[in-house]
Amino acid sequence: MRINCAFFFISKRKKLKNMKNKFWIIVVLILFVLAVALFLPENKEYDYLRLHIRANSNSAIDQNVKYEIKDELVSFLTPYFCSITSKEDAIELTRTLTEKMEQICTDILSKKGFSYSVNIKIDNEYFPTRTYSNTTLESGYYDAVIVELGQAEGDNWWCVMYPPLCFVNNFENSIQIKYKSKIVEWFKNLFD
Repeated sequence: MRINCAFFFISKRKKLKNMKNKFWIIVVLILFVLAVALFLPENKEYDYLRLHIRANSNSAIDQNVKYEIKDELVSFLTPYFCSITSKEDAIELTRTLTEKMEQICTDILSKKGFSYSVNIKIDNEYFPTRTYSNTTLESGYYDAVIVELGQAEGDNWWCVMYPPLCFVNNFENSIQIKYKSKIVEWFKNLFD
């Protein structure tokens, strides 16, 4: 009888140990899946607002005027965007400045003798992978302020309005870019 009891307790101990091992394996797997999910890029939307200026064509004169417009728009937008703290604020600010931006573009085109129109819109479009300074934006759908000059069939110039990477050279010392960690946010939410 004592042998049976000892065998029973040894057997129970092994089952408990196996259950504990299985429990920890499951916990590790769950944590692994969560970590992978947090680090995978989201296909839906990125926390960037891009600026794209699309030239009328690829002719030298259309490309040159695109760069003149770029210089004026970046100069105009820098004081507004150097302290923006969210993409939503950047989009809202852009909406309030669109009319002035169109006027800047129209004035430059008019002075240079161009009669084509300017269209500025905020849209969510697919963009290929691009590198801007030290930042690589993976291919995907991004919100963008799109400045279409004339037919908008030429090469475009682009930068990142939020975070305000377009304006780094103009206001380097006053820009405060905030980076977020999804893991830190997840842990904060876990204990809230």
